Amino acid sequence: MDLDDLIAVQHGLVSRAQAITCGLKVRRIEWLVTSGRWRRVHAGVFATFTGPLTFEARVWAAILRAGRGAVASHRTAAFVDGLCDDPGPVVHVTVPADRYVQCKIEGVRVHYAHRLPRTRHPAATPPRTRLEETVLDLVDVASHPREAEGWVTAACQRRLSTPERLADALGRRKKIRWRPMVEAMLVDVADGAQSPLEVRHLRRVERAHGLPVGCRQRRVAGQRVIWVDVDYDPYSVRVELDGRVGHVGEGRFRDRRRDNRATVDGHATLRYGYADVFGDPCGVAAEQARVLTARGWRGQARTCGSSCHVRSHDHQ
Repeated sequence: MDLDDLIAVQHGLVSRAQAITCGLKVRRIEWLVTSGRWRRVHAGVFATFTGPLTFEARVWAAILRAGRGAVASHRTAAFVDGLCDDPGPVVHVTVPADRYVQCKIEGVRVHYAHRLPRTRHPAATPPRTRLEETVLDLVDVASHPREAEGWVTAACQRRLSTPERLADALGRRKKIRWRPMVEAMLVDVADGAQSPLEVRHLRRVERAHGLPVGCRQRRVAGQRVIWVDVDYDPYSVRVELDGRVGHVGEGRFRDRRRDNRATVDGHATLRYGYADVFGDPCGVAAEQARVLTARGWRGQARTCGSSCHVRSHDHQ
């Protein structure tokens, strides 16, 4: 590829090494910079145009500065692939773990990965991680389970990936934060059999905190048959566990109509997702206990461990 074609592909950016490989002399490069035709963006990286850098140009500049094997990753790759609508304030790149990028790069966050040869997209421009790997990278750095849940959901809602492809990528990772929650999400969607979300609610919310035993997957006949995930019938309390990744459109309206009918019939409906049940089961238990107590339950929720924040005064 000649220099002009390379610059066109790289949105007007070029590295010193690339320019020399394409036949430019060092003195010619220096003249292009001092004359104002090119300008230095990072050490050894130049913009061949005047005016502000586009987002794509900033990404290329970061990749070229990070050097051999570098790819766009995390939120930057997510934005390029349409997984999110905001690229964030810095450009994220990942480089192979067998080398270190010297000096801090302004406006760039550098990550390191041992598996990068297997996780980078083989042909995408600019170079970046595969979509499923981008999702899992973002899950791994998520500070809250709801954030992790959101990345998985977005990938499926926007039809950029499938639970099967995400599960396959997850299975190849040895270490990742929020693994139990993400595995449960993907199993629930791909399988639809025994829901890990429902099992988690039973064990970590209901049993662990001494709540009354609910009736699970209860069929309620009426004008239209509905299924209740967890029904505390003596107290007119229902719990719905939203285990559907990418659940949008008509399904949401059905949920709303079902909740509204339950309210009209005198039932209180509590709705929880993965981030609630996996991220804060004690908080879910405390909330359920308060509602159950307000509707006639005379029992007492108990703490499940030293760090549990469920207390008897929470629901009295």
